[in-house]
Amino acid sequence: MSADGWSSVLVLGGIRSGKSAFAEALVASAPSVRYVATAVGGEDDPEWRGRIEAHQRRRPQSWTTEETGADPARLAVLLAEAKPDDTLLVDDLGGWVAGLLDPANQPNDDVATVTALAEAVRSCAARVVVVSPEVGLSLVPATPVGRAFADALGTANQALADACDRVAFVVAGRPTWLKTGAAEPGIVTDVQAEEGTAEVPAAPHDAMTAATPPARVAAVAAAAPARPLSFDRAESSGPTAPVASDTVIEAGMDLPLPDGDAGPDARDRLERVDLPGAGIGVLIEAVEFAAGTQATATPRPWGRVRVLLLDGRHDGGAAAGADPRDSDRRAAEAEAGEGALARLAATADADIAVVRVPASGAMEDGPVLDAATVDAALRQGWELAFAAADDGRDALIIGACGTGTDAAATAVVAATTGAEPVAVLPRVLLPGGRYDDEAWMRRCAAVRDAMHRVRQEPRGAKDVLAQLGGADLAVATGAVLGAAARRIPVLVDGPVGIAAGLVARDLSSQSRHWLLLADAGRQELVRQGADVLGLTAVLELGLDLGEGANALATLPLLRSAIALAGLLPVHPALLTTPGDGGLSDDDAEFLEPEPDGPGPASV
Repeated sequence: MSADGWSSVLVLGGIRSGKSAFAEALVASAPSVRYVATAVGGEDDPEWRGRIEAHQRRRPQSWTTEETGADPARLAVLLAEAKPDDTLLVDDLGGWVAGLLDPANQPNDDVATVTALAEAVRSCAARVVVVSPEVGLSLVPATPVGRAFADALGTANQALADACDRVAFVVAGRPTWLKTGAAEPGIVTDVQAEEGTAEVPAAPHDAMTAATPPARVAAVAAAAPARPLSFDRAESSGPTAPVASDTVIEAGMDLPLPDGDAGPDARDRLERVDLPGAGIGVLIEAVEFAAGTQATATPRPWGRVRVLLLDGRHDGGAAAGADPRDSDRRAAEAEAGEGALARLAATADADIAVVRVPASGAMEDGPVLDAATVDAALRQGWELAFAAADDGRDALIIGACGTGTDAAATAVVAATTGAEPVAVLPRVLLPGGRYDDEAWMRRCAAVRDAMHRVRQEPRGAKDVLAQLGGADLAVATGAVLGAAARRIPVLVDGPVGIAAGLVARDLSSQSRHWLLLADAGRQELVRQGADVLGLTAVLELGLDLGEGANALATLPLLRSAIALAGLLPVHPALLTTPGDGGLSDDDAEFLEPEPDGPGPASV
């Protein structure tokens, strides 16, 4: 067992239970992770291959991948070779058992192999998280091979559960801890530790710091005193402490996470509030997001919001068909309070900060920025987010009006997710509603040539910005990171915001949980990038008003839903005394919204 109290966790769950996402959350704070993939096949099964690729796209760029599907014995070797500062995520044990039972690996002493794996986990010097499907709750399989698999997996799960320090069972994205340490009954979130809702005893030798799972995959706090589970970070500036403004922006940054319990609590509360109809429909996603970012089950609608309108230039084929004078005009209109974006901002009580950034080179010819400019742009975005928080802004919106931004964002999304550029590059729309297909082909060629040029280059977050992204995407990335550091949400709705979210995720995996996609619009680039980020559009309006404008257009509706959910009291029919056949004691806390300073009592 490691010095901070744990070495291994087994995460069990059924199909689509959220077990993999929960396991990934447990290692989200690790500086680097070795992802051990056990699945095989997919060559003749597009659906299965699609599942594998979805897992691949979800992994941060800082993670490395080991394939053991063809050789199940290699898993024990990897565990034996792991170093004390390594972190391994094995996903999942079902694929390993399937490989073990493959006729190509028979005859084989399967029981002895499972025993050896359990011993390898028990003695592994690194931290290990193992994901495994729980098949014991279903019917006994009707075929001999199905029964053999269920029996072998059940045996493996029991052996690993005995070997691991902790065991979690995930149902519908909510974990329950089946096995914990003698003095640590469960894992609490950082917000709970910060607010004092879970006692954190001092234990200098066996202390464990916090690694909070993301919203909707949060760990359940135990009733008894508990200590957080995490990677040792002595004197860390982690999620429970303010993040300094001069923090170095680099891979492995440790930033806060939203409260994992407040969102589900807000969803539960909505079932009891005094609404005249059946509910607020899909807007419940915005309510749950706001609750998590505000750490309360009764969130308040966002007050003033700041739009960061990025005006950048990309040289070469990326800007084919674009008129720089049109970008200048839109930026000038926004500064003067004119144009579509400014009018939407005025109705949404938002201000606009126009951010003009240095020009970026032609991606097909070489790096678009040098390393120093990338660092300066990231720092500029970080400071813009801090300034917005200091000015009392409740949220940020990422907007863009530059030339070549769509192609740059496409290249970044392709480099970080494996998406096919031709399938996601937005078309080139000219004034009057006409499409310039020749310009689109020139942009495609630029992205294709750039991707070919960097095929052997490093794919770290800063490398991607320097080679493909440019200054505007770097500023947007810094703003996403800075907003997460200051615990304020970011509304994204276009290619630049989505691409920046992907790069920010590879610098700090926590940052993506502060992003909200109000409307995906009609761009496939936004949809595919959002899918990798784990973002689901709250609304499906198909808006295409320009980056930043879609979010502003939906902002009043989102605010109304949050206000209704957070400020309305419980329905009078439910106002019975706890213990007298009405609300339970657990429900009693939701009878009235908690006071949170001055404000209206109802909408």
